[in-house]
Amino acid sequence: MKKINFIIPIILVTSLFFLWGLSYGLLDVLNKHFQDTLNINKQSSTLLQAAYFGAYFLVALPAGMLMNKLGYKKGIIIGLILYAVGAVAFYPSAESHSFYLFLLSLFILASGLTFLETAANPYIVKLGRPETSAVRLNLAQSFNGVGSFLGPIIGAQLFFGGAVLADNSGSLNSVKYVYVLIAAVVLMVAPLFFRTPMPDVKEETSKQAQTTDSRKLVQHRHFVLAVFTQFFYVAAQIGIAALFINYCTEKGLGITDERASYLLSASLVLFTIGRFAGTAIMKVVPPQKLLAIYAVANIILCACVIWLHGMISVYALMAIFFFESIMFPTIFALGIKDLGSLTKKGSSFIIMSIAGGAFVPFAMGSLAEAYSTPFSYIIPLGCFIVVFIFAISGYKPKTA
Repeated sequence: MKKINFIIPIILVTSLFFLWGLSYGLLDVLNKHFQDTLNINKQSSTLLQAAYFGAYFLVALPAGMLMNKLGYKKGIIIGLILYAVGAVAFYPSAESHSFYLFLLSLFILASGLTFLETAANPYIVKLGRPETSAVRLNLAQSFNGVGSFLGPIIGAQLFFGGAVLADNSGSLNSVKYVYVLIAAVVLMVAPLFFRTPMPDVKEETSKQAQTTDSRKLVQHRHFVLAVFTQFFYVAAQIGIAALFINYCTEKGLGITDERASYLLSASLVLFTIGRFAGTAIMKVVPPQKLLAIYAVANIILCACVIWLHGMISVYALMAIFFFESIMFPTIFALGIKDLGSLTKKGSSFIIMSIAGGAFVPFAMGSLAEAYSTPFSYIIPLGCFIVVFIFAISGYKPKTA
């Protein structure tokens, strides 16, 4: 039997991590850009997060079921096509100056990303020897970080740059051209997946087994609390980034939209550094203890963001990203601990809890409009309290 060369498939799957990282990095810059160009308020602008993460919540299970029937490779191709269609749809959205068309375009794009993210994490584990799977996954995740901090840099240059403002401050041309270019790149990647020989993994699970698994999962208290906690953690992460540019520009420090975008990019670099640093620290500090320490740090930093003034408050906001870095994977790992045969099913439910990113930013936008942007960060403060409680007691495996 001919041995499959995994190098090209690994490179291709790793490119997916970069593509959805880039999309997420651009999302928070679009918030402020649309406020300026489409004359919408902060509350309405957070509907972008609702459309983006709402797609993850609604499409994740259908995507998983479809890939169980068709295999990961075809699921990835479907995801890339949806990604490209959503990106191309930014062109007519910009031409019509319609915020609601942008929301629809973003929902389609994010539906494609849901397919990609549902497939890429487990698939790259399969592409090679089991003993090196962690190395492959960490390498791929690092490219996700690269895409995330490049997004705000691109947005700063093309959405808020001097050339754009000199041309027409209300123009959406830069947005439509950026996303058409992204669509072109995605459509170049899709045929490579179609032509490249790649191992396909299909998993068969009966409906009766799925129902039984779901009932058994509820009996694991730490798993249920992990789903609850992950919902609020993701809510905090997305809300903090969504209003980041607004916060910086409204502090009276002379920070422009462009500079605030660069500060956001620097914050995402801190996030990436924090993830590597946290992984190293966990070799000597138990994950739940580190999670508790980081949660306390972010509670204090959120308080600084709300009540302090000057650049120190901006630096506090940036520092939150560093201490957020380990939270999602740590909550995830603690939540599926000791689930045994229920691990895979439990993982899918924890992934679905990212729906917090769809709903809570809107509440932050409402507070920002009613009171102030700094005061809206009281919601992430409360979310980190939930993370702290999980880290000190909720993580302990117990069955009902």
